[in-house]
Amino acid sequence: MNAFAIAALALLGGFVPLAWVLLRERELDAVVALEIGGVIVTLVLICLGEAFHRSVYSDVPVVSAAATWIGGMVFARFIGRYL
Repeated sequence: MNAFAIAALALLGGFVPLAWVLLRERELDAVVALEIGGVIVTLVLICLGEAFHRSVYSDVPVVSAAATWIGGMVFARFIGRYL
């Protein structure tokens, strides 16, 4: 296990407070938690790609970052009319 694999495991612990926010807070706060969760997933995928020394694994985090941004805009658009 190298430092990148340990960093990926440590980043996975960031989902615990996000799950709390998603389940307990308002819808707008849940959208923010969803965006932060997408950032954490992207960082975990980057760390795993570096941990396994595979350059081809860097494509998935790029797609994940774009999908997170687009998904956040869609959620904000639909939730915006209820606020």
